[in-house]
Amino acid sequence: MPNTANEQSSRQPLKLAVLVTGGGRSMVNIAGHIERGRLDAGIVTVISSRPGVGAIERAGELQLPTHVVPRKRYPDTQCFSSAIWEIIRDSDANLVCLAGFMSLLDIPDDFAHRVVNIHPALLPAFGGPGMYGHHVHEAVLASGCKITGCTVHYCDQTYDTGPIIVQRPCEVREDDTPDTLAARVFEQECVAYPQALQLIAQGRVRFEGRRVRITGQSG
Repeated sequence: MPNTANEQSSRQPLKLAVLVTGGGRSMVNIAGHIERGRLDAGIVTVISSRPGVGAIERAGELQLPTHVVPRKRYPDTQCFSSAIWEIIRDSDANLVCLAGFMSLLDIPDDFAHRVVNIHPALLPAFGGPGMYGHHVHEAVLASGCKITGCTVHYCDQTYDTGPIIVQRPCEVREDDTPDTLAARVFEQECVAYPQALQLIAQGRVRFEGRRVRITGQSG
């Protein structure tokens, strides 16, 4: 495995495949940073694992190419993943962003360290199967934690266990509900995801074993 996490795109804008399942807020946030010139990237395809979700409508409004690959049509993760990767390769994407994508994805060797995800907690806490959306925030509140946040990480073959790129904290308040906490965590997600992607675009992400190091300058 090369030490440089993103050698192929450290000099050129990233070509992103964005995978979605729900409303598409993270996708819209990424697209907004691209439009404002804050992220050296372009979205070349959006793939949804469910038909009729808000993310597909929002992608259409942004004039982004969209595909729907319903998870329920495939007998297992391998078949589902193969259909996804066929679209990704046809799009010529060089980085895959999971943006509220709710299905496990098999990652082929040629895309190792080229799939990233954002999780609404400070991993490794409150991760793993079943830990998504409000389930995460409910668990944080039940635990009595005083600090939570979000994590952008590379994906491996299991849920929420890949190397961490960026984390941002968020206070847990005494009067928080899952909804109020989710809203403040999402504010941090809107900063963290584009930040992590720009670090990758600048070629500043390096690996030391399973740890990610951020270099002080691009190149």
